[in-house]
Amino acid sequence: MKAQPPASHFIDGEYVEDIDGAAFDSIYPATGEVIARLHAATPAIVEKAIAAAKRAQPEWAAMSPTARGRILKRAAEIMRERNRELSELETLDTGKPIQETIVADPTSGADAFEFFGGVAAAALNGDYIPLGGDFAFTKRVPLGVCVGIGAWNYPQQIACWKGAPALVAGNAMVFKPSENTPLGALKIAEILHEAGLPKGLYNVIQGDRATGPLLVNHKDVAKVSLTGSVETGRKVAGAAASSLKHVTMELGGKSPLIVFDDADLESAIGGAMLGNFYSTGQVCSNGTRVFVQKGIKDKFLSRLKERTEKIIIGDPMDEATQLGPMVSRAQLDKVFAYVEKGKAEGATLVTGGGIPNNVSAEGTYIQPTVFADVTDEMTICREEIFGPVMCVLDFDNEDEVITRANGTEFGLSAGVFTCDLTRAHRVVDQLEAGTLWINTYNLAPVEVPFGGSKQSGFGRENSLAALNHYTELKSVYVAMGKVEAPY
Repeated sequence: MKAQPPASHFIDGEYVEDIDGAAFDSIYPATGEVIARLHAATPAIVEKAIAAAKRAQPEWAAMSPTARGRILKRAAEIMRERNRELSELETLDTGKPIQETIVADPTSGADAFEFFGGVAAAALNGDYIPLGGDFAFTKRVPLGVCVGIGAWNYPQQIACWKGAPALVAGNAMVFKPSENTPLGALKIAEILHEAGLPKGLYNVIQGDRATGPLLVNHKDVAKVSLTGSVETGRKVAGAAASSLKHVTMELGGKSPLIVFDDADLESAIGGAMLGNFYSTGQVCSNGTRVFVQKGIKDKFLSRLKERTEKIIIGDPMDEATQLGPMVSRAQLDKVFAYVEKGKAEGATLVTGGGIPNNVSAEGTYIQPTVFADVTDEMTICREEIFGPVMCVLDFDNEDEVITRANGTEFGLSAGVFTCDLTRAHRVVDQLEAGTLWINTYNLAPVEVPFGGSKQSGFGRENSLAALNHYTELKSVYVAMGKVEAPY
């Protein structure tokens, strides 16, 4: 099973290799098989990519938003036509089941290209400001060269979520995927150029934590958009701030999901499972602290255990498989360490916590795991695990649970399950998070802004709001008479 690209990087409309860059392997998480070997970007590759972007951007910015949008919409069409091929590549890249990638990964990337391509002509307009005889107007102008740094959980989606608003606003982009999932972004670059994107506007370079600073600190970069951990976000934001670059930070979370005793039980359990086990738990917005009102706690846990133990774990290329492996051995080891910490600190292991018995020993699998009797002080309740580990806590009343839900440095997401919609709105208004759900969890359509608060980041991806982060306002005052000066 191979997925070797023609070269490691895609720059100025073509594949480029530089074997002086450190070699690294792309591993299929289900079997441990090497499916591709690539090279990290050297400083020369970084310079080549940024120079191509800088050269191409002014002519692209001079095009009408409608013309730019037309190319993005064509890219969306190509992605939909090749959804199966792209989904299989995403499964090889990440280990996520094909059942999932075929409906959630390339399709959401295509949605981004389609949405931003469609709204460009109307959304990039400015304002007219009457000032008596004089007037002023504003216009939105592109920033220039933007850098996107992706995470390994949704590599194709993130490449599109960052690329679509940046490009349609008139910018150029240099995108660096995670070294754990290097393949999907290269295909996105191919498709964009096949759709008619001029050379140099969307470049993909490979690399690790040593490559990021070369991009972030470059004098010709105007903006950095990162999806990653809080720790990485602090470093990137700090480096960008030193040269006053624009930044968008989509970081981690330890999000609360609150289940009141009047909730539809099956829906609430389904939401909790989707918010903890989808993508093998590797989703930044996951509701990993599940607060269940005491009156339904036992019923909730009993049914949750029953449903969790029916999850089908296996070969990600089998469409019956519902849960695949973790993205890497290092991530698996990290999650197992948290499971052991949960046991040691007194949480009750309801189910899971081990290695499935029907998978390759070389794969990076873990059973979906549920802990009960978790307290707010436990490590598994405070730190982001980024794996299929659900922490169930109980609570007495609304005021108490709101206080506890907000008792974290994170503020990415939150959810509420209740049949009392008045209470639902009252609660979400008090929860400190940027993205919230009522009676569902983890839906992120492109029409809706996505992003966090507190230590989970700032700025927004998706929706018209994203365009504000890839443009800046230019104000123009127009005088209609002679200048009168007292000098």
